[in-house]
Amino acid sequence: MDILIKIAYLAAAILFILGIKRMGRTKDARSGNTLSAIGMAIAIGATLFQTQVLTLPEILGAMVVGSAIGWYMASRAQMTQMPEMVAVFNGFGGLASVAVAVSEYWGRSQIRFEELSVDIGLPILLSVLIGSVTFTGSIIAYGKLSGKIKGNAIVFSGQHLLNLLILVAVIIFGVFFFSPQAGLIALLVFTVLSLVLGILTVIPIGGADMPVVISLLNSYSGMAACTTGFILNNTVLIITGALVGASGIILTQIMCKAMNRSLISVLLGGFGTTGTTVQSAGGAQMTIREVGAEEAAMIFDSASSVIIVPGYGLAVAQAQHIVKELADLLEQRNISVKFAIHPVAGRMPGHMNVLLAEANVSYDKLIEMEQINDDFANTDVVLVVGANDVVNPAARHDKSSPIYGMPILNADKARTVIVSKRSMAAGYAGVENELFGASNCLMLFGDARKSITTVVSELKGQ
Repeated sequence: MDILIKIAYLAAAILFILGIKRMGRTKDARSGNTLSAIGMAIAIGATLFQTQVLTLPEILGAMVVGSAIGWYMASRAQMTQMPEMVAVFNGFGGLASVAVAVSEYWGRSQIRFEELSVDIGLPILLSVLIGSVTFTGSIIAYGKLSGKIKGNAIVFSGQHLLNLLILVAVIIFGVFFFSPQAGLIALLVFTVLSLVLGILTVIPIGGADMPVVISLLNSYSGMAACTTGFILNNTVLIITGALVGASGIILTQIMCKAMNRSLISVLLGGFGTTGTTVQSAGGAQMTIREVGAEEAAMIFDSASSVIIVPGYGLAVAQAQHIVKELADLLEQRNISVKFAIHPVAGRMPGHMNVLLAEANVSYDKLIEMEQINDDFANTDVVLVVGANDVVNPAARHDKSSPIYGMPILNADKARTVIVSKRSMAAGYAGVENELFGASNCLMLFGDARKSITTVVSELKGQ
């Protein structure tokens, strides 16, 4: 039986690796997800035969309850709520690692009265530390993403010094943890300080950097699971956690590159302190030019090439299906249509890819920023739907702007830019967009789904 369990774990690990590899390409992502799910089913099944804590009915009962809660939450979540849902999942993954680590310590020290060795004690501390930071950090991220907490950076005097003092205290109580007399009290204080550290790490991060935070917390949850695997001596948990942790760090690095930020500044929680609003470069007033649906339809009809730039507003308006209909209608008129995907468009990595896949937009039309940026200058019309910060020219030249230095989509270089937007409100980073006042930019105000539906109706009538 032991050999069969190890073979099952090996098969699960291979499926996880293959699944993650296939998720690297949009068109293979569904099959990659399926392979990973099969691997997880095998891992769970093998673990059930290895359990020595609970009975099989108790485990199955817990799985049914957990699955019901997960199904209820997922079925009620709108596409716009996916980023905060991911944050919650990351958080509860970290909390699970904390619970397992504490319970394992309790069983060894208070029930079996075993002397705690370093090879078990150190993973317990790491699980509690990483898991606690992941949990509270994810809750703060959820609050910012859902609007329950102000999205701007929350900073105060002496913040970095306080973080350093808490980290030093965490290390000190981690050392006390190995003392038989102070072990339990030290672990409780260690846990509380780790929870506080998670809050203080995320609150100074502004809205524009939340995609990076989601990716980083995902990595943390994987590392917490990995250390928990060492506590339980569970091979597949170690492998799975390491895969999630490593892939999360790689994705975080990609996100940092897209935001033009250093990975060190992300890991230290000292980035994204955005909270100011500017009018435009030099504070100059912008002249806004509005366009109606009929005129917009005429502009599209006379174009030979169109690039659509999706953003979070597309998800809010649930306009992905009507945008797909517009793209199909333009292609029927022999107009080239592409979708420009910025790495941090939306509020989590891959947000726009998932949204457009839901509307059955062909994968080969989703072009990443590096591949499509040179095409904007030769494009007749760019339609920006709900995107703001990722097309703001201030990122190139305005050193006073919080998003200065962030690579953006070169939408402003197209012959004509039509921006579908509810109002002139600033984007998630709290920064006014210079593009809106450009001479080649026209504003199509109103709910994106309704506005573009009207444009599509006008096109059909021409």
